[in-house]
Amino acid sequence: MNTETLKGLGRNTLNVGLSLAVVVVLWVVALRILDVSSYIGKGPLDVWKYLFVQEDAAENLAGLFAALGRTMADAALGFISGLTAAIVIATLFTLFRGVEHALMPMAMLLRSVPLVAMAPIIILIFGRETAAVGAMGGIVVLFPALVTIVMGLRSASPAMMDVITVFGGSKFDAFRKVALPSSMPAFFTALRISIPGALTGALLAEWLATGQGIGYEIISSVSRARYDAVWASVVGVTLASLLLYGVVSLIEAAVMRRMGKKP
Repeated sequence: MNTETLKGLGRNTLNVGLSLAVVVVLWVVALRILDVSSYIGKGPLDVWKYLFVQEDAAENLAGLFAALGRTMADAALGFISGLTAAIVIATLFTLFRGVEHALMPMAMLLRSVPLVAMAPIIILIFGRETAAVGAMGGIVVLFPALVTIVMGLRSASPAMMDVITVFGGSKFDAFRKVALPSSMPAFFTALRISIPGALTGALLAEWLATGQGIGYEIISSVSRARYDAVWASVVGVTLASLLLYGVVSLIEAAVMRRMGKKP
């Protein structure tokens, strides 16, 4: 690793650590201010004991990792499907304005409908297996990523676009050589936005459709008053989200440096 990469890794590690510290402080303060019963509201120390101190801590930790692994796989499916659809649609919107005029109203209409309300239809169409997970996660990721990527693609300098046209380049050439590189900051912003969205979609799919992963584990634990398990599950998802956010930020910094731009 070169010096710049090591500095970027250090900065991102520090940012993730600071974010985690802020979350822990807010967690403890909120429990105190809201005067939540200790039977329901578990603090960081309670979660630590549940996962590492109690007699069955090893079993608890293994169960958390198993559920979290399932949720991360489901989130990855929704992330990939939603982001891929967003990139393809944003490309069509940029190259063919007529496609945007035809499809954007439909997209906004679908965006205004809560996913919970659409879930029965999605389950009816795709069943309760992998396809439903991909559909729910993809819907959550698609719309914010689509808007962000479209804005990035249209942020290219009109003068540079005109230069490509003057020298005989096509609209696709201008898109590939000017619009696409200019959209990189917006693309990585879309990635960061999509991480919590993909996790949210996975949790909803597990709760409403598949009956697996952290989403189902939380609902199941609440119904059995296993609040230690509930809070441990929330901590696991939060840590995963923060770590993934840090990884994307590190990749963004490396790509921006390679392109000669300040991250």
